[in-house]
Amino acid sequence: MSGFVRFAIDRYVNLVDSISDPRVNEWPLMDSPLPTVALVVAYLYVVMFLGPRMMANRKPYKLKELLVFYNAIQVVFSVLMLWEHLMSGWLLDYSYTCQPVDYSHNPTALRMANLCWWYYISKLTEFADTLFFVLRKKDNQISLLHLYHHSLTPIETWICVKFIAGGHGTFSNLVNNMVHVIMYSYYMISAMGPQYQKYLWWKKHLTSLQLLQFMLVFIHSAQVLIFDCGYPKLVAALLLVHSTIFFGLFFDFYQQAYRRRRMLEALNGKKKIQ
Repeated sequence: MSGFVRFAIDRYVNLVDSISDPRVNEWPLMDSPLPTVALVVAYLYVVMFLGPRMMANRKPYKLKELLVFYNAIQVVFSVLMLWEHLMSGWLLDYSYTCQPVDYSHNPTALRMANLCWWYYISKLTEFADTLFFVLRKKDNQISLLHLYHHSLTPIETWICVKFIAGGHGTFSNLVNNMVHVIMYSYYMISAMGPQYQKYLWWKKHLTSLQLLQFMLVFIHSAQVLIFDCGYPKLVAALLLVHSTIFFGLFFDFYQQAYRRRRMLEALNGKKKIQ
């Protein structure tokens, strides 16, 4: 039995080594998917079991200054990654129809690969979003959509760095950075206090913006199935599935939020009449 396990592990290592990007093999957390999977499992355990149990008999933390600081850092991080995506190819060099991965040591190609790694790290930092919900006892914010998104994206981005650090698929990263600049700006202003709520009239458009994001990724990824530039069609197909699932989840969230808003408006109308 041990011989079979050793054989299976050797086969796996040989397969991964043959198709992975050799440029990233020595980068932190890139040698194996196990550390990333372990971080995701630890995250889910903390936010679903350990955190709620520890907070059960405690008052929610306010964390105002920490939230403003954290969201400001995420805005700056997203702006920097957005700039790097543009400078690494998407502004002038990349084709929006079909763009292969450049596995060379060309400075621009390495710049994009390095950016993919930082984008992966950014998804690990976003675990803090949920931790703050737990500490503030905002349990209603920790939905299936939220947990699915925060646990899946670190694994997806690890795969991106390990095998396809660049090319067509990074368009979704570019669009996501644009959305996150706006989203974390909203969270930052919201955390500043009720006196700033009047500046957040655009809150209702955030989910629409996220839906648009997934539509753009779907259309952009579908082009690879039509045009052949050497970018893996399997990856493009997975991006289609990914964007479809997220569109469905966010659309369901949008409909529920819309129904709640209409119910509140109806109740407020009745109170005014009375």
